[in-house]
Amino acid sequence: MKFLASLAAVAATVATTAFADDVNAVHTLQPRQSSSKLKGTLPIVTVKGNAFYAGKERFYIRGVAYQPGGAADAADPILDTKTLARDIKLFKRLGINTIRVYTVDNSKSHDEGMKMLDDAGIYLALDVNTPKFSINREKPKLSYNEKYLQSVFATAEEFTPYKGTLLLISGNEVINAPNSTGTAPTVKAVTRDLKNFIANRGMRPVPVGYSSADVSENIEQQLKYFSCGEGEQARADFFAFNDYSWCDPSSFQKSGWDVKTKTYGGYNVPIFLSEFGCNKNTRQWEELSALYSKKMTGVYSGGLAYEFTVEDNGYGLVEKSGAGVEPNGDFRRLEKAFKQYKPPSGDGGASTKGKIPDCPPHSKTWNVKDKLIPAPPSGIQKYMTGGAGKGPGLAKSAGTSQGGGGTSSDEMIEMTGAAASGSPASVDEDGSGTSGGSQASGGAAASTYGMGSPAGLVAVVLAAMVSATFGAGMLI
Repeated sequence: MKFLASLAAVAATVATTAFADDVNAVHTLQPRQSSSKLKGTLPIVTVKGNAFYAGKERFYIRGVAYQPGGAADAADPILDTKTLARDIKLFKRLGINTIRVYTVDNSKSHDEGMKMLDDAGIYLALDVNTPKFSINREKPKLSYNEKYLQSVFATAEEFTPYKGTLLLISGNEVINAPNSTGTAPTVKAVTRDLKNFIANRGMRPVPVGYSSADVSENIEQQLKYFSCGEGEQARADFFAFNDYSWCDPSSFQKSGWDVKTKTYGGYNVPIFLSEFGCNKNTRQWEELSALYSKKMTGVYSGGLAYEFTVEDNGYGLVEKSGAGVEPNGDFRRLEKAFKQYKPPSGDGGASTKGKIPDCPPHSKTWNVKDKLIPAPPSGIQKYMTGGAGKGPGLAKSAGTSQGGGGTSSDEMIEMTGAAASGSPASVDEDGSGTSGGSQASGGAAASTYGMGSPAGLVAVVLAAMVSATFGAGMLI
């Protein structure tokens, strides 16, 4: 027993020391030295402190949401190269540098479409989920499974080689109301799994983060939660949110953006608007006058106007006209606004002094009672070592992962990947609190963690040695 205690103490000491250094370090994501397998000519965008950089130059997202047909259609717009070629001409007319795509077919190559975007100087902000392979906020535990993660990993495997892949969004508006915050640990686990997969497979470390709904009761808690924790792999590399609070005619103060900018200052991750563009009145896009001014650039890194094609929801910049599309008034006004409102020169007030926040406490508007997140399904270990393989794609025959698929996990572990201690509180499928969570047992699930840092790897290996030799129960 003394040997076990000593071994556990060594693991804890190594992990604690490394994570203490990690928490105080400047948040930086840099490309790997080897780029022989990378595709494209665009400068790779990296993270430093609370901003994006293309080389040494500050990078601001100036783009649009692009999913022709809307979510219901669930088609891959990058594969439709004929339509993409047509629309790229309009992207260039707008003067944008980024498009956000919500759904892609991860069973197919995107070389042609991504080269077209690269040649046009346009980056891709990509959601890794699809309608059938995503976290169900009503059943987060059931939908977090091996089959789901294989799809997510396949998307990452397909898109990380492209230099034009700006970032990967691990979840979009999963928390969309005060009563859905219980899904947060699962979303954080997905972020962790995706970052670990990218690190284990030696892929380019494309930034991974979350796109939030602007839920006034808990959006600051969301920012804190997805940015907090000692385990770097479980922390988001950026935080984005969909903000429709500026409705023209408005102003920096009237919209409340002045308060938000002050509230969100001091964090150590880039923040941007993953959607914006209230259409209650005629959209003049006056929010760009603030978004790309020094009033906000010290905190925000730009945003994505919603959305390119006119859909049933009434949003859109271009309307169908015969076999083509025709720019509408919203397009022309946005084109004018992008030309008029440019980001400031220099670093725009970006900071490397932001602090990693404490995780938000449990409250009436934040139903997460501890710092534990789901352990990974044991079956994903084969993807970590051998790759994800072909994704399920968008065909009807692919089925769905939301009702389960392959291995899953009922265990909760620390954000660092260490086994949970004591009898932790957790959340039920409906978000209500429970107690008496189970302890992670090492083995295949635990070995998925901590691979992003040598200290984490040492801690996990030591824990696995104890578990394998003496049994999981002896870790207590």
